[in-house]
Amino acid sequence: MADLDAAGDEVVALTRELIARPSVTPDDAGCQALIARRLSAAGFRCEALRYGDVDNLWAVHGTDGPTLVLLGHTDVVPPGPRDAWSSDPFAPEIRDGVLYGRGAADMKGSVAAFVLALEHFVAAHPDHPGRVALLLTSDEEGDAIDGVRQVADTFRKRGERIDWCVTGEPSSKAALGDLLRVGRRGTLSATLDVIGVQGHVAYPDKARNPIHLAMPALSELVARRWDEGFETFPPTSLQISNIHAGTGANNVIPGELQALFNLRFNPNWRAEQLERECEDVLRRHGLDYTIRWHRGGEPFYTPEGPLRAAARSVLARYGGGVPEESTGGGTSDARFIAPLGAQCIEIGPVNASIHKVDENVAIADLQRLPGLYRELIERMLLA
Repeated sequence: MADLDAAGDEVVALTRELIARPSVTPDDAGCQALIARRLSAAGFRCEALRYGDVDNLWAVHGTDGPTLVLLGHTDVVPPGPRDAWSSDPFAPEIRDGVLYGRGAADMKGSVAAFVLALEHFVAAHPDHPGRVALLLTSDEEGDAIDGVRQVADTFRKRGERIDWCVTGEPSSKAALGDLLRVGRRGTLSATLDVIGVQGHVAYPDKARNPIHLAMPALSELVARRWDEGFETFPPTSLQISNIHAGTGANNVIPGELQALFNLRFNPNWRAEQLERECEDVLRRHGLDYTIRWHRGGEPFYTPEGPLRAAARSVLARYGGGVPEESTGGGTSDARFIAPLGAQCIEIGPVNASIHKVDENVAIADLQRLPGLYRELIERMLLA
């Protein structure tokens, strides 16, 4: 189809234009305004939703029927040392069939492909049934407080309906379409402060060493087998990421200890259950403690159904084989959309270079993405 060929050419140009805008989280750097102008011209109703320092864009086409949302982010992680890059991270460059620049894979390539897929879909089907929409944020790579989390709260209050959500996170492993993400684990972080009594190491009876007190409890939490997994999810895992205590002197028992840990959990659990379980252990060990919890997001899982079936069929055609269906990896903004009742999947380019120096995406893969997303939209809304 001629329009698919045109989309393949245009997506490279738009991706380069987006990369050239240094939108280090939470700065959008004008990416969403550029996209809103294009989609408004294509007949979309565009709404800017700004919370704090974060820009969010909601663009919708259609009126009645089921709603399919393409979900993405315009922010990127910092590039790191500029001199470590082979070229300027915000001056996109093509070398040997590969586009280099910060955000090329995560995820300005997918965002550009979304835009082209939507433009060509509504041009071909101006009176399509249902609604098709684009949701973008500039707060995915950062704290994820004023981005899709806030948008989802707004949608919940006004009764916004979302039936299906396709996130453009770079999910492929070695080749475009070789993996279909059908869920993600939840994430729960803790900052634990254990209080002791500072003293001289020669007189431990006059002190209470918070390191000695905390270690048995922390060891129990780490050693616990939380569950045996869920469907395709791995078992829940608790990992300690930092422990700090001491004054810097080797003859002083410290007065307090701070430990940071995180749980990545499957649908066997809710965050509040894990909080109770952990604090039961801390109390049982008699610790004098305070703990601050941050609920990064609950797990979500899309069971077998029309969306997974359509995505599997499309990816088999574009990837040359049946994709692996996975719930691995970290988190994505789909964790805020799934509680609205939406089925959520993730499809995007190869993730080998994301967050790295010389982040890149293959031009051939980038050119195929608009057609892939458009075909998925057509299967869900027109079938």
